[in-house]
This record gives sequence, structure tokens and C-alpha cells, in this order.
Amino acid sequence: SGLDVRFVHLPAVDPPTDFAGIEEFVSRFVQMHAPHVRAAISSSASPVAAVVLDFFCTTFIDVCRDLAVPAYVYFTSNAATLALMLRLPALHEEVTVEFEEMEGAVDMPGLPPVPPSSLPTPVMDKKNPNYTWFVYHGRRFAEADGIIVNTPAELERSALAAIADGRCTPGVRPPTVYPVGPVISFASPPDPEQPHECVRWLDAQPPASVSLLCFGSQGFFAAPQAHEIARGLERSGHRFLWVLRGPPAPGARHPTDANLAELLPDGFLERTKDRGLVWPTWAPQREILAHAAVGGFVTHGGWNSTLESLWHGVPLAPWPLYAEQHLNAFILVAAMGVAVAMKVDRKRDNFVEAAELERAVRELMGGGEEGSKAREKAMEMKAACRNAVEEGGSSDAALRRLAEQLYKG
Repeated sequence: SGLDVRFVHLPAVDPPTDFAGIEEFVSRFVQMHAPHVRAAISSSASPVAAVVLDFFCTTFIDVCRDLAVPAYVYFTSNAATLALMLRLPALHEEVTVEFEEMEGAVDMPGLPPVPPSSLPTPVMDKKNPNYTWFVYHGRRFAEADGIIVNTPAELERSALAAIADGRCTPGVRPPTVYPVGPVISFASPPDPEQPHECVRWLDAQPPASVSLLCFGSQGFFAAPQAHEIARGLERSGHRFLWVLRGPPAPGARHPTDANLAELLPDGFLERTKDRGLVWPTWAPQREILAHAAVGGFVTHGGWNSTLESLWHGVPLAPWPLYAEQHLNAFILVAAMGVAVAMKVDRKRDNFVEAAELERAVRELMGGGEEGSKAREKAMEMKAACRNAVEEGGSSDAALRRLAEQLYKG
């Protein structure tokens, strides 16, 4: 980049061992570093103009206040989830039962009424410390000097407006929000002389004929669900590229390369060899989504994957698995209109029946009314995303406003 980037390595601390989940672990582990962060800022050779904090680093706002340094949160998900986080402290007081036990939908300013079943995973159990930390972070977000969010203004105007006019933080002055997305890395262009095997397979397929199934760095399926996917894809009649990962090894967190013989029904690969490819390890998702043969994306609905899909105008069928992905799925369908809805049984570990996947793929790829609207809207968002980051676009302008604010002194 040519920028003068320096890394400050903080002294090690012993991580907590008694935690209920990753949200509590990270929040407490970060909190333990506060004295070292204070020392690093205080001893910096150059004056610190501002501190930009990750989602789980809001305890450092106290350090910034004590040192009279502005604190900004960089929020890597969408404005809808940010609106929920800002609203959550008040929502916690308003809804005294578990959200799934409440009558009706959750009132979210700037969004359609949200079904409780679409709330993020850490919010689904109020007795869990992960939930307590989410409420805490939501309260601290409102105290930041500003929030940088990875979304273009054109994609989420209603949610951004609700945040800006204080509807998500009643009685509290809302922080200034800087929508600077989509922040997408295209660091190394693909080698045209040595394309990936998935790309070579796509080169032989008709335009917009292939549905991509890919579920992020932590998405995997055991044999029962993989069998349902295989049956749904086979019965759909459409071409597909399925990036299938296997369950993590014992004691590990990340998926393994898939053993196709163990995960797929007998004869599936042979029966679908003329219109499908199952890829059992990492695949270049951005490069695949950019390919003209891809016409739809069955995805876990992580925000980075969503932005990559919309950058290329590819409509989605979201299959949420964890984190805030259930809310993302709802927003993509109900608020943005860029996706086809798919019934996911959250109480059965996000299980999807073969018939439901078949229906969703047919709708996504085959020209039904819902799929047609999603494709049309996805193409609109492709133009909006690209215009936003061009010089003079909304995200470019937001980034310039942020820079002016940071360095006005």
C-alpha cells in the first residue's frame, strides 16, 4: 500500500479458561489487555489521532477516554446487525422473557419486523454470558466517537437512517456512522495461464447456469445433511458447483477436506458428472463468483461472502449456520430483496430437507417470480456497490469525511 504500517506487539496475558463460548472468551481476553493498550498508546512515538476498535474491543473505549483519544468501532458486518446491537440494551429491558418466547416480532427501527428465530445466535439465550457481553458491546458502541461499517449506503438506507436519527438508541446521542463498504480484498488477480480447476470446469458451462454452494471457512456438513443436499441438487436438474467440507478433526475447530466416499450417497457423483462438480477442499470463492457461468449462490450468509456475491450481481439463497447469519438471511430476503428464502430448521442444527433445497435452487436458477426479482435486485446492487467505492461515490465520500474528522486537529 505504501503506507507506514507498524505493528505493536503487546505483552502476553494468560487467557481465561472458564468461558461459555467464543464471544465471552474473546471479550474477556481483550479486556485483560487494557493496561498494555494504555501503555502502548501513551508511549507512542507519534501522537495518536484515534483508536479504531474491533467488535469485541469496546472495553478499550475507557482507555481512550482517559487518554483523550477518539475511539472508533470498525463493524465488519452490515448496518442491520449494527442497528440491532445499538438497540439491544433497550430491547433487553423491554423484553423480559427469552426472545423466542415473546409474542410477535422484534421491533427494529429501519427494518421489517424481525422474527425472533432470525436473531443472532448469541442473543438466543439470555442466561448465557455470551448474551450479556453482546448487550455490553451494544451499549459501548453507542459511546464511540464514530462507527465505520462495511456496507454501502445504497444497500441499507433505512437501517442507516434509523441509526443516524437515534431510533436505535433512544435517549442517547447516536454515534456518527461511516458506511465505507464493500471492503473486499482482490489482492492477487488470478493467473490466466493456470486457472483453478473449479474455474476450468466453469469455463465449459453455459452463462448463468451454475449454482455455487459454499459455506465459509467454518461451514461443514456431516453425512446426513450432505445426503440431503445431494438429493436436492440431483432432483433440481440444475448445474452446480458444491464446495463440500468435512467435520473438524477431534479437538479442532476448522473443517477438514471432505471424504466424498463417506459423505455422499452411492452413485451420486456418477449420476451428476455431466452437470455438477463437488470440490472437497478450499476453493477460490471470489474468482468463482466472478465467473459468467455462476447464476446463483447458496451460502451461509456471512457478510463478506454476501458482499462478494453482490459485487458480482449474483443472487443468493442464504442457509445460515452461526453468528449473525440468521439475521443476515432475513435481511437479504425481506429488506434487500436480493435473495430467495430457504426454510432452515434452526432447532435441528440448521437442517435443510432435500425437497426444500431443491425448491430453493429451482427458484434461484429457474425463473420463478421470487428468483427473477432477486436476480434483478442483485444486478442493481452490483452497480450500487461499484459506484459507491468509485471516486465521488458514497463510500468514498464517507471515507473522506472520516479522514477529515480524524485529522482535523
